[in-house]
Amino acid sequence: MTKAEIIAEIVNKTGIEKVAVEAAVEAIMDSIKTSMSKGENVYLRGFGTFLLKNRKEKKGRNITKNTSVMIPAHVIPAFKPSKEFAAEVKAKVKP
Repeated sequence: MTKAEIIAEIVNKTGIEKVAVEAAVEAIMDSIKTSMSKGENVYLRGFGTFLLKNRKEKKGRNITKNTSVMIPAHVIPAFKPSKEFAAEVKAKVKP
């Protein structure tokens, strides 16, 4: 599902104007990005947590030059679904 499809679904379910829904979705996404850029986790009860994970320094390979390189420690964004969210997906989606 794309951002445009999410916006269209919200418009269909709520009847709110598309321009207002687009602005709201953009504001939510900007708020999450800003908070995480500051080093904060974002908790959405019943949905999940956007969190930051620390990756340690590790050795990697440059396969084109066949040399070893050190990949520095870094932080990556991640998402952990809530128990309710994970249970609903597990119940409805079969492999």
